[in-house]
Amino acid sequence: MTYVIAEPCIGTKDSSCVEVCPVDCIHPTPDEPGFAEAELLYIDPEECIDCDACVESCPVDAIFAEDQLPAEWLRFTAINAHYYGPSAS
Repeated sequence: MTYVIAEPCIGTKDSSCVEVCPVDCIHPTPDEPGFAEAELLYIDPEECIDCDACVESCPVDAIFAEDQLPAEWLRFTAINAHYYGPSAS
């Protein structure tokens, strides 16, 4: 299981989650190319260690454990994985 960033992040991109992630698996960060153009932030499903730190830090409640995503946001699992390419699952 991994964590997924969902719709509430769109347009917000608060980087509190980036700051608390112990494995730096949330991108793009504010200092990375593409941050301004990105619609939301993404969690790398291969790097996420399921520590839950990002969930607590998100001011818009946009981060969920994959198995707890609300039904209307299930598509964000694939959206997050797609950001990291075909090898991400």
